[in-house]
Amino acid sequence: MTSDKTQNTAVIVGIAERGSELEECERSLDELTRLLDTAGGSVCARVIQVKESFDPRTCIGSGKVKEVSELCTSLSANLVVFDFELTPAQIRNLEGDIGGDITVIDRSMLILDIFALHAVSGEGKLQVELAQLRYSAPRLMGKGKDMSRLGGGIGTRGPGETKLESDRRHLKEKVVALERRLEEMEHNRSVMRASRDRSGLPKIAIVGYTNAGKSTLLNALTDAGVLSEDKLFATLDPTTRKLELPSGEHVLLTDTVGFIRKLPHHLVKAFKSTLDEVVFADVLMIVSDATDSELSEHLKVTEEVIEELGASGKPTLFVYNKCDMLDERLELDERDSAVAISARTGEGIERLVALIEAQISKFRKKYKLFIPYAAQSAFSAICNTYSAEDIEYTDAGVSLFAVLDERGRGLYGKYIVQGI
Repeated sequence: MTSDKTQNTAVIVGIAERGSELEECERSLDELTRLLDTAGGSVCARVIQVKESFDPRTCIGSGKVKEVSELCTSLSANLVVFDFELTPAQIRNLEGDIGGDITVIDRSMLILDIFALHAVSGEGKLQVELAQLRYSAPRLMGKGKDMSRLGGGIGTRGPGETKLESDRRHLKEKVVALERRLEEMEHNRSVMRASRDRSGLPKIAIVGYTNAGKSTLLNALTDAGVLSEDKLFATLDPTTRKLELPSGEHVLLTDTVGFIRKLPHHLVKAFKSTLDEVVFADVLMIVSDATDSELSEHLKVTEEVIEELGASGKPTLFVYNKCDMLDERLELDERDSAVAISARTGEGIERLVALIEAQISKFRKKYKLFIPYAAQSAFSAICNTYSAEDIEYTDAGVSLFAVLDERGRGLYGKYIVQGI
């Protein structure tokens, strides 16, 4: 019987053009190593194909395939992970050429495996299963292996693993059924989102590269109790918590799934309802790891994903986390909306809260209102939702001052006497 350690030992493979792309390939393979660690695996060797010409059959040349095969044999590895997408035919060809009881997967399949590990909610598990069926199942079918033997291996586990043994017709039926169930859940999420909209509270989405410390920050601000680990994609399901600001006003903070380079479009699509929290937010809080040697690149990836989601152009706070681990003070640019913090120690949190309050104040303005007694439901709603003061009861109705946001102005504009 093969030991668990051997089962989780992998050779990783990347492709680079001569010169400029070699360093980037090395960095991407470093990240792939961390992904494998998160999935419970380890890397015993890495192979880089310096691209001369593309081989449509196996992506890498026959010499490199032989090198990978020899490494798997000598190092007792039975998993090969490619740092780019492979077609089903390429996976079959590679497994046949490498030989032995070797499983070949690509970066996307590995990310799906990690998602399967970290999905907690019913919706999250369904999203993972649907993404696995759409992407992984065709790549794992017809490989000449007993699929039931792959159920516990990296790249093949998760909510849908036993379903992968079905034939293509059943897979299609399963995909349709999952899409229907997710549509129902997405409707429920829309109802919950509409309820939050009716509250009139500003919504802030915490976004950023995976493992930047978003969950730790949410916990520091709200005592949310969200799992935070030094792992990639530790958070998959979004969590929303209310934050009370020093002024007494409240905002809603939502922790979201982390972004990563080479995040496949089909994964963005599969987790659309989850990522919509970013789209419907009033403000984005982009959290970056200040100690990351690739800080600029990861910030660029984050902004690209935000643009792909159609959420660019929103008011944004730039938060540089883990500043307590820096040898010297972080030099920020001139943006007033940037702050260095440590979510772990609390350093800079007060400054961040002040920035949140300043940003939120731009959405709200103080008004004097007069509400007739015949419209007392409006008066009650304003008092429950917004900060009301200087309430004065007259013969004809109630006079008061309230700080209203755009939604409040739309709902209660007819009662506004003057703006301040």
